[in-house]
Amino acid sequence: MRRVRLSGAAGVGDLARQLGVSASTIRRDLETLDRDGTLRRVRGGALVTLRDTTTDPHPGPGLGFGPDADVDRPFAEVVTANEQDKEAVAERAARLVRDGDVLLLDIGTTTVRLARRLRGRPVTVVTSSLAVLDVLRADPEVELLLLGGMVRRAYHSLVGVLTEQALGQINADRVFLGASGVRPDGRLVDTTLAEVPLKRAMIAAAGQVVLLADRHKFPGTGALRVCGPEDVDVIVTNPGADETTLAACAAAGAQVLLA
Repeated sequence: MRRVRLSGAAGVGDLARQLGVSASTIRRDLETLDRDGTLRRVRGGALVTLRDTTTDPHPGPGLGFGPDADVDRPFAEVVTANEQDKEAVAERAARLVRDGDVLLLDIGTTTVRLARRLRGRPVTVVTSSLAVLDVLRADPEVELLLLGGMVRRAYHSLVGVLTEQALGQINADRVFLGASGVRPDGRLVDTTLAEVPLKRAMIAAAGQVVLLADRHKFPGTGALRVCGPEDVDVIVTNPGADETTLAACAAAGAQVLLA
């Protein structure tokens, strides 16, 4: 439960590897925890329940997830990591934006930095990120569309079927996408089960796909496949990113921009 709470969602395979048990053991345990309301069992893994992140006064010794706890730990932990690299990526990505563009902004700490650079720009921003909302909500120049859905507090995001349905109505010029990492063969991967369908829906809704990933994500890890390198038009990263991984992306047709 601590591992599910920390990420907001977890896959069966990831939990089995992390805990050193079989996938069947994890599946049985998740079914038991789902029955008693501790988490929500979904295909391939489990999600933290709304009750678990907001109102449970007895989360268990040492876990620190009562109503006064820092349930935003995953976002808070990564927001200050590799700051200079992320700032450079965001600055370079902002130069791709044209006035009048309709932009999809994925969740993530780099897209939040990009959002700050869009202040005062006559653009439309569509997002599932509550952190992006906080950055742009008071800006009169930016037309801001917030996708609906269930609040995922740990990641400052909205997820679920309502979010996916809303994305089906969007026609964006480009999406600025985040990911947990890029595999050596160029595949984009992620670790958060609830976000992967949204990333795929964002890709389908945009004319151009721009991946924002600092150099530490080349190569990266993640159990869940988001898309192949052929689905990405532009990659913005830093010098020092793994050259073999970047070469695989370029061979599939992605333009690589170093910031």
